[in-house]
Amino acid sequence: MTDKSLSLDELEPVDRTSILDSVIEQLEGLIFGGFEPGEALPSEGKLAEALGVSRLTVREATRTLEARGLLEIRQGRTPRVAAPNGALIGDFFKLAVRRDPRALLDLLDVRRALEVHNAVLAASRATKGDIADMEMSIDVMRASENESEAFHAADVRFHENLAAASGNRMLVFLIEAFAEPLRESRLRSFAGHRERGGGIEDVIQQHQAILDAVKDRSPKAAAEAMRDHLRQTESDLRTVLHEVPKPEPKDSEA
Repeated sequence: MTDKSLSLDELEPVDRTSILDSVIEQLEGLIFGGFEPGEALPSEGKLAEALGVSRLTVREATRTLEARGLLEIRQGRTPRVAAPNGALIGDFFKLAVRRDPRALLDLLDVRRALEVHNAVLAASRATKGDIADMEMSIDVMRASENESEAFHAADVRFHENLAAASGNRMLVFLIEAFAEPLRESRLRSFAGHRERGGGIEDVIQQHQAILDAVKDRSPKAAAEAMRDHLRQTESDLRTVLHEVPKPEPKDSEA
């Protein structure tokens, strides 16, 4: 039996001015603070009694949380805590890119915010297993130079491996949520890379530079290697999208 940091006994009767919202908020606390994915919530009756509300209100709250992907509800069964799922995030970016491929540049801004930090953390926290996983992804990239699908899949996997090496589960979740949009980004940016006269080996070298900095336990070098990789990716994307490069900020704007 796992130790629960938040239990049924700690729930409080809700504020009557906003009953449903209060129930949802307290159930969120129960989900995030006391239960693991796959575990069942207490019965509707027990929740209703603890919260001082009707079973119908509890049912409406759990359905709201199901719609948000926090609970799984099967006919006739007690709601269970859902495993983290980034599908909604990925679907948003997929739809945005389908409507306008320039949304890939917005995705790149998001990647800068996440992946430079991933690289910094990985340089401090990566285990031997994490480093072996990243090495394997690069090896697959080298072995797949004539197989576009496998090459780009290994590229995306490298970035997932790097997130795992950060030791931060939230960062892993976000990077995995971007898997499909990242694949689309890689396909397009590599086309731009080819158009600019680049090849597979220099893409691999960009990833190798990140890994080398992680292995050297140098957060500063890892951050710079990732920034350089994403700068190259931006140039490749702007080439294939026929976008004018952003002007460099002046000293007064930096």
